[in-house]
Amino acid sequence: MLIEHRGKKPVVPASAYVAPSAVLCGAVVLGERARVLHGAVLTAEDGEVRTGAEVVVMEHALVRGRAGHPALLGDSVLIGPHAHVNGAVVEDEVFVATGASLFPGSVAGARSELRINSVLHVNSTLRPDTVVPIGWIAAGDPAELFSPDRHDELWEKQRDLDFPGTVYGVPRGTAMRTVMARQADFYGAHFDDRLLEE
Repeated sequence: MLIEHRGKKPVVPASAYVAPSAVLCGAVVLGERARVLHGAVLTAEDGEVRTGAEVVVMEHALVRGRAGHPALLGDSVLIGPHAHVNGAVVEDEVFVATGASLFPGSVAGARSELRINSVLHVNSTLRPDTVVPIGWIAAGDPAELFSPDRHDELWEKQRDLDFPGTVYGVPRGTAMRTVMARQADFYGAHFDDRLLEE
């Protein structure tokens, strides 16, 4: 399904495949021979989504572009099922496994691997050829790898990465009521979306 959003339309080359149940919304540009499988969503909220050549976005993955943090996928990238790529740069030949999450301002260096349910934290940079193990978290610039049982050490690293400021544009400690009122206004832009002929 192709949707015009904020006046921008997806661009799909003839060599690309988009499953009938996938969604491309707004300023999404696919590279040659890209494949977007069933249930995947590529949404350019207020920043673009762009893929390189021979990229595969698997079932039910989300790739979201944001203002100041477009989602940019290099060549020969795999985005696994249920993965979440939000305002991140994924360089060439990166493997993003099932359930992995990459947050705004993050960069996954070339040939890196984010294994099942791993996280690349906001504003963090994973060096090329790095492997993030199953369920681990990479945080910082350059990213340090943390196992899930090292939460206190991770918090010391991630505190200064400014997740609420980067993702929601608010200081830490802002009430959820305020955050969600802003989010409801922001996503209200979808009221003006227009379904395009396929």
